[in-house]
Amino acid sequence: MADKQFVKEIADINVDFPQWYTDVVLKTQLVDYGPIKGTMVIRPYGYAIWENIQRELDARFKATGHQNAYFPMLIPQSLLDKEAEHVDGFAPEVALVTVAGGEKLAEPCVVRPTSETIICSMYSKWINSYRDLPLKLNQWANVVRWEKTTRPFLRTSEFLWQEGHTVHATREESMAETLDMLQLYHDFARDILAMPTFIGQKSEKEKFAGAEATYGMEAMMLDGKSLQAGTTHHFGQKFAKAYDITFLDKDSKHKHVWQSSWGVSTRLIGAIIMAHGDQRGLVLPPKVAPIQAVVVPVAAHKPGVIEKATEVAAQLRQLGIRVELDTRDQSPGWKFNEWEMKGVPVRLEIGPRDIENGVSTYSRRDTCEKATLPLDNIAQSVANLLEEIQTNMYNKSLAFRDSHVKVAHNMDELQEALDSKCFAKVVWDQDADCEALLKEKLQATVRVMLDEPVFQDSCTICGNKSDKLVVALVARAY
Repeated sequence: MADKQFVKEIADINVDFPQWYTDVVLKTQLVDYGPIKGTMVIRPYGYAIWENIQRELDARFKATGHQNAYFPMLIPQSLLDKEAEHVDGFAPEVALVTVAGGEKLAEPCVVRPTSETIICSMYSKWINSYRDLPLKLNQWANVVRWEKTTRPFLRTSEFLWQEGHTVHATREESMAETLDMLQLYHDFARDILAMPTFIGQKSEKEKFAGAEATYGMEAMMLDGKSLQAGTTHHFGQKFAKAYDITFLDKDSKHKHVWQSSWGVSTRLIGAIIMAHGDQRGLVLPPKVAPIQAVVVPVAAHKPGVIEKATEVAAQLRQLGIRVELDTRDQSPGWKFNEWEMKGVPVRLEIGPRDIENGVSTYSRRDTCEKATLPLDNIAQSVANLLEEIQTNMYNKSLAFRDSHVKVAHNMDELQEALDSKCFAKVVWDQDADCEALLKEKLQATVRVMLDEPVFQDSCTICGNKSDKLVVALVARAY
């Protein structure tokens, strides 16, 4: 059968998940490898997913009072050197420009690995009074981090992201912003990506270089590993003091500002692939799918078939559904399999028998179920079906995740949970030695600390009692 030919091109998802992932991103034309090691070319189908993510997030940012701006990609090295912890954290990944226009530069420029330094230098010029606060900016940009081990979307030397940078008069406002944006990401992942996530504070070891506290959003992939899908950071006054960002407050005293930062990247596309895919390839949530419905004429040479298929596609398009009419010179079976591999949520077939019966045969990608819809009011029926698919994909992903989270009371139970491709909830005393032991013995890390009551009076990892016990999520991760 034709579908076997398509599936043969993709590694078995249950046998070699990493190879399955690579095969899917290349075969579905999401990306190709760039000419420099570790870079990727995002192809139109992959970039369309990013555009949908961008549009949905951008609306949420603006609804919460944020504005977009853009800052230079090249940063004087002296700016990076102002905050020691920050520069140390990024030093291994930094790319430098030392020659331009055939001449050696008086000062090397850093190709932005992140934008705190350039943005803070501008904030120090722009902010003078309490009347200038809060300042809530976001930029959509690219960044370069010279990674040693790369994989498309998950970790590449250059990637696309958004980074929010906000400035406040008080610690309370800055912390509220940090936590509000974490919740915004969590809600976005649920409502748009159909992906449940755990959110919470990262450990001291895992926090962003230069931050006072970092918070993360962790998603479970189908192989039981965790993917950090987004982060928010409370900077406190570290950058404000390093870059002299002060304001004259209402009490006529000069004070340092308080700052937050937050971001997600094209890594979210990798998350979608690995949270929802199957042996046939991509399974895309309707709200981010570049094509939400494809109309395939069957026996297209027969009278009226192309006309009816064109009419149906136009009706869907008029209702705002992203639709493709596939009139290519290929067999219907070949087309069915290609669109399944590319994860299109709904496929509609229009043939002579369908027209005669006043219906269209449809197939939904999330369940692979086939049935018929009346041609009358078909656009609204497809819109309803897309909503049903979106909800079902989230519920399926949530059920999978919840069935793969175990409580671990000791190291043996923790290893058993991880080896069975599960996340583990542990009680942790927040000791860095325990974290190091997790990495050494189990190749796992503390992903986030959860806002849940502890379930025992000693640390799962070392067995010690402590007054710093918290519930933490432990997993192997990308």
